[in-house]
Amino acid sequence: QVQLVESGGGLVQAGGSLRLSCAASGSTFRANVMGWYRQAPGKQRELVAAMGTGGSTNYADSVKGRFSISRENVKNTVYLQMNSLKPEDTAVYYCHHLSLDTNFNSWGQGTQVTVSS
Repeated sequence: QVQLVESGGGLVQAGGSLRLSCAASGSTFRANVMGWYRQAPGKQRELVAAMGTGGSTNYADSVKGRFSISRENVKNTVYLQMNSLKPEDTAVYYCHHLSLDTNFNSWGQGTQVTVSS
């Protein structure tokens, strides 16, 4: 099992910035992908950004150029720097961990990000 705890969400005006953090603990496996999903009320959860332990990244088209994901592998922590925030970025953001050894998915509890106009 992997436990994920997010922090850094909040209320920000459009054009502002936030940085989300996710600390992983428990049975973190050597090969994994960590990242961020988001879910707005009544909508499907969608991938925002992800990064493998080797440094490869993947971003949703809607956040490319605005969001940046980073990892501190020794600390088992992943970050999401969100710049130029838009109201449509408003959602609950969930940290995600995928073990490439076991194909087991772990999810954080979510942190609310609200962007006002």
